Amino acid sequence: MLILSAVNRELVLLMKRFWVALALFPFLGASFTVATISASPASAAACFSSFSNRTITDGLGSDAVLGVYVVGSNVYAATMNGLSISTDGGATFTNKTTDDGLGANIVFSVYVVGSNIYAATNGGLSISTNGGATFTNKTTDDGLGRNRVNGVYVVGSNIYAATFGGGLSISTNGGATFTNKTTTDGLGHNRLNGVYVVGSNIYAATNGGLSISTDGGTTFTNKTTANGLGTNLVSGVYVVGSNIYAATYGGLSIATDGGTTFTNKTTANGLGDNLVYSVYVVGSNIYAATENGGLSISTDGGTTFTSKTTANGLGNNLVQGVYVDDTNVYAATNGGLSISTDCVSSSPPSTEGAAPAQVKPPTLAETGPDLSLVLVS
Repeated sequence: MLILSAVNRELVLLMKRFWVALALFPFLGASFTVATISASPASAAACFSSFSNRTITDGLGSDAVLGVYVVGSNVYAATMNGLSISTDGGATFTNKTTDDGLGANIVFSVYVVGSNIYAATNGGLSISTNGGATFTNKTTDDGLGRNRVNGVYVVGSNIYAATFGGGLSISTNGGATFTNKTTTDGLGHNRLNGVYVVGSNIYAATNGGLSISTDGGTTFTNKTTANGLGTNLVSGVYVVGSNIYAATYGGLSIATDGGTTFTNKTTANGLGDNLVYSVYVVGSNIYAATENGGLSISTDGGTTFTSKTTANGLGNNLVQGVYVDDTNVYAATNGGLSISTDCVSSSPPSTEGAAPAQVKPPTLAETGPDLSLVLVS
């Protein structure tokens, strides 16, 4: 059972956020694809109408799940008490902790490529090259801007770590060393909550706006409420072509012109809550993880939303992250990992070239007490 102190409550509620956590850096210049749901937009909401919830009873390290990543039948849940790994589609989990080499048991986000697992923790970036059997931890000693890593994204030997207070840390040698991008380079804030990269364009979700680089990170231009963002605190970002989706503390902000201007979606458009922690997009279907309003789903490109809540089986209405694959939706909630499998595809998934092959849930924005004060039991 999760026990939240006042400090802990601030962490979890603000977390993704006020605290507590995609990026592909442009150096490779490769194209990537992401699986899309074969169901039509009109049927998507009906498809994912019910959820079943996984908890510590099923092996999760904690019922407070901060992020989720899925590859086939392998499900990786970033929790407040370890990285929980399932190899059977989420039926059961094995939990990894500092005993296995994690930098800290608080894991904000996770990214997976083959047998390599990258865990963004409160004590560094922990990397496993053997499917999670053991981890090696990277810290400021290796060049990270801060040991508190809110999110991570990987392309080949390039690793991108969104840190709290240290900016965007980039490694081009598999994590051996890192260099940092900060406000000096144009970032809106050194507290990063998420990062997403397409080609030479980098999108950094910060506590001071959405910072965009079109030159591989050499310089950034910052977007704020002046450009239509719901708030300057951006907790996550997702990009498809010239469409940018920014999860903010004041709504889901959408740009269709590469980020020049944004239109903000709120509860007036059906969002469950204006505080949006993360966003995932497949075609015209948008999945927004909200603070107390559950998982809000749009099937018309963001014009309107309907929300899935505990009434539909979610573990909690505080949803911190979301991941969508060919037939399933995975919602990281404050009451467990909620999975919907009621949309069975009868045809192979299609692809969208603009989006990365795998997308991590955005990480936790943080502005409060040290996470070491958070207790989970």
